[in-house]
Amino acid sequence: MAKKDEAAESAAAPKKDKKKLIIIAVVALVALGGAYKFVLAPKPTAAAAKPAPKPGAVLTLDPVNVNLADGHYLKVGFTLQATSDAGEEVADGAKALDSAINIFSGQDITALEDKKQLAKVKQELLKEVEKRYDAKVMDIYYTTFVVQ
Repeated sequence: MAKKDEAAESAAAPKKDKKKLIIIAVVALVALGGAYKFVLAPKPTAAAAKPAPKPGAVLTLDPVNVNLADGHYLKVGFTLQATSDAGEEVADGAKALDSAINIFSGQDITALEDKKQLAKVKQELLKEVEKRYDAKVMDIYYTTFVVQ
């Protein structure tokens, strides 16, 4: 009889070990999933969470002459693409023209002839205009751009 009791105990022991192993594996997977979600998963950015603005009115500004470095000048004209909720806030282009004069004044002519540099200056102008119009302007389009 002693042999039957030992056989019953030894048969029950592997079942308990398997249950224990399965429970540990499930807990470990849940812990790894939680760690991934809170630590490693990419976080949504503010730009991704915020919907893109809808285009509104377009305000065309008259071209202005800006003095560049070494006696050169730039004649630049552009339009402002307002957002749909801009209302009358973008009706006056004086702030945008002032920003353009400040950014383009004293620029080297070679910087404005290079497409990459020109795109960089345009982005700088757009940032300044967005700031001055409280993000009611979403883009700028050149209508006149003559360097001499």
